[in-house]
Amino acid sequence: MTARGRLLRGVALGAVAAVVLGYGGQSLAKVWQMKQEVEALERELVSLRGETETLAGQIDRLRTDPDYVEQLARESLGMVRPGERVLKLPRTPGG
Repeated sequence: MTARGRLLRGVALGAVAAVVLGYGGQSLAKVWQMKQEVEALERELVSLRGETETLAGQIDRLRTDPDYVEQLARESLGMVRPGERVLKLPRTPGG
């Protein structure tokens, strides 16, 4: 093989190596980014599972605990029993 042939072969090999490294670097960056996204989604999933458990507990109480239903109706909706009087006090500053 001549010197010119070796030079062309070396240049071609270098070009191929540069292309592989360029695309490989982008692939590694993409893999790292996807890994970060997966970890964030897993954290969100843990949070949502906890919220689901909390809501399931509230649903169970609403189905089985009439006192809880009454408490929520009084606090959230301002409901009162017939004949009851409700005293609304002004809010205290900073409270």
